[in-house]
Amino acid sequence: MHTSGPVIVMQVPVQLNHAEVKSFLEELQPLLEGDRPRIVLDCSQVRYMDSAGIEMLLSCMEQAMKRNGDLKLAAVSPELAVILELMRVDRLFEVFDSNESAVQSFHAFPSLAVSQDEPWYGPAYGALGKLKTAS
Repeated sequence: MHTSGPVIVMQVPVQLNHAEVKSFLEELQPLLEGDRPRIVLDCSQVRYMDSAGIEMLLSCMEQAMKRNGDLKLAAVSPELAVILELMRVDRLFEVFDSNESAVQSFHAFPSLAVSQDEPWYGPAYGALGKLKTAS
């Protein structure tokens, strides 16, 4: 495990089966209990994952999102990509080619402060603002 600012990157074991899930989850659980957990799971070493591993990933993502955070997968091995697709969960996760791109994705959308004096459509919507004032 290593951190990149507020983002934590964890290496997923080679096999994430029923036996391995418990020990991996013991490491991951405290990270999910923080405020706005931002976690990247490095899946480059994964060669096998069973339904317990998939269920754990889904549960962890749900826990992170409930705390206004997220869990993303990086460097997914070809073996894991096939497993995720066969289990029909591949579209539920954000998947990145590298740890670095996954970490950067957390910083891609800075929160924009909107003045309470401006209408909800603000200057960013340009033409919509002109339409509103013309009507």
